[in-house]
Amino acid sequence: MDIILSFFNADFLGKPAWIWLAFIGIVVSLLAFDLGVLHKGDSEIGVRESLLLSAGYISVALMFGAWVWWYLGAQSGMEYLTGFLIEKSLSMDNVFVIALIFSYFAIPRQYQHRVLFWGILGVIVLRAIMIGLGATLVSQFSWILYLFGAFLVFTGIKMWIIADHMPDIENNPLLKFLKKHMRVTDGLRGNAFWVNEPDPATGKLVRFATPLFLALVLIEFADLVFAVDSVPAIFAITTDPFIVYTSNIFAILGLRALYFALAAMIHRFTYLKYALALVLVFIGSKIFLVGIIGKIPPVVSLTVTFGLIVGGVLVSLWKTRGQSTAVEPT
Repeated sequence: MDIILSFFNADFLGKPAWIWLAFIGIVVSLLAFDLGVLHKGDSEIGVRESLLLSAGYISVALMFGAWVWWYLGAQSGMEYLTGFLIEKSLSMDNVFVIALIFSYFAIPRQYQHRVLFWGILGVIVLRAIMIGLGATLVSQFSWILYLFGAFLVFTGIKMWIIADHMPDIENNPLLKFLKKHMRVTDGLRGNAFWVNEPDPATGKLVRFATPLFLALVLIEFADLVFAVDSVPAIFAITTDPFIVYTSNIFAILGLRALYFALAAMIHRFTYLKYALALVLVFIGSKIFLVGIIGKIPPVVSLTVTFGLIVGGVLVSLWKTRGQSTAVEPT
């Protein structure tokens, strides 16, 4: 019994192991319920179901945030909520890219949830690696935070300049590499990522990837690119790996659930990118302001971030009123 208690209370990245295990248990339970109960088969997810599922994920995330506030203190609670809001907002761009990828590969709506679900598993692992690496660097070299800050300011300015840029899926270097080095079927094979089919040259059965697998890889890569912005942004809020990781994962879980509702109306949030650019500049600038005016309280960071994002949403909805065309999933 003492050994078990010692294990659960052992320190892992600044927190007792049982806290990490509880979080992992919540995430695994949510994913198991999603795939094993709600979506056993391939079925099209409608806007209503998407909104309800997302509301459930957001409720769990906020309840977890309330627990963080109660157990770890108000500052940790504020940092969690700020990180959750930043990650949720920055991922809005990701929704647009995902919609373009699905449209390019002509992935039917009934198969899209399968791709997004397996994509989540990849995100959980990739974010853990990136956040673990970031936490190690920050703990060993505190000046790394200034690099993060400069990178965020640069990224925010760049995002403002190219806000209306549309990704070119056809000429994506990763897609070209995959098509060159892998056998790919000429169309979908149901919900399969891989199939065995006769080689056109030899007639022997060989392994082929399907467009569904290519879509999964591109979505994972897109998330990796977006993580390069979002992970430093949250490290600029807090260096606590537990807060950084949990706020990241809960935000992504809910956004993937909300995808099917957002994809149909993502064009209504055109000006949100400008607000996100300002958020990145603000968060990055905070690091350099510490030496001048002292550390900015978490409540100020949360208020400014929330205000900029809400402002971006309201301006977008007002500017795009009456529009009906959007990049929708196939």
